[in-house]
Amino acid sequence: MLEVRDLQAWYGDSHILHGVTFDIREGEVVSLLGRNGAGKTTTMKSIMGLTPRRTGSVKFRGKELIRARTDHVARAGIAFCPEERAIFASLTVSENLLLPPRISDGGLSLEAIYELFPNLRERGGSQGSKLSGGEQQMLAIARILRTGARLLLLDEPTEGLAPVIVHQIGRMIQSIRQRGFTIILVEQNVRFAAAVADRHFIVDQGKVTDMIIGGESTLERLKASVRL
Repeated sequence: MLEVRDLQAWYGDSHILHGVTFDIREGEVVSLLGRNGAGKTTTMKSIMGLTPRRTGSVKFRGKELIRARTDHVARAGIAFCPEERAIFASLTVSENLLLPPRISDGGLSLEAIYELFPNLRERGGSQGSKLSGGEQQMLAIARILRTGARLLLLDEPTEGLAPVIVHQIGRMIQSIRQRGFTIILVEQNVRFAAAVADRHFIVDQGKVTDMIIGGESTLERLKASVRL
């Protein structure tokens, strides 16, 4: 579904990515793991065309996107949920959900979203600024499920959340995977990533240095790899 080859990225004179290469198969959940500053979020932003300069190759379903504008990448079927969530504080939950345009068929209906996130149904008339951190994260993910994008890039979805909310996010990821979505997950919570992802790409100093297959049974190996 996604082929990334020799992806390089810069912020000004700072060379952040040094040849990131990996593949994602349709229907997978994969994680990008590594220390802070390894290049995980920059990899996601570079896939979306959100870095000032990038080279290499990013192919989505065979279509080259390395020179595409961010809006064209989104319309191709890739959606990005940033760590900062980017909820519009002055809009209600319902207005936030309806804001992004549909880019293709296959997005979830509001009813399906409310089945996944019953909290959002209850808070539909509340302003974004009134939501808890967990509710904001649910809203940020729910918002991109409407669009019809089939590849979801989730940046630190469990950051700062209580364990009970982390568990809900994990169940949600498994549920949307069963609905045919493909997910790339950047996480600092290695235990969470081990529980939800099929494969794990270890990122260090702007490169993918290892690929680990498996779930929770690989937890210790993942922990050791992330401490590179």
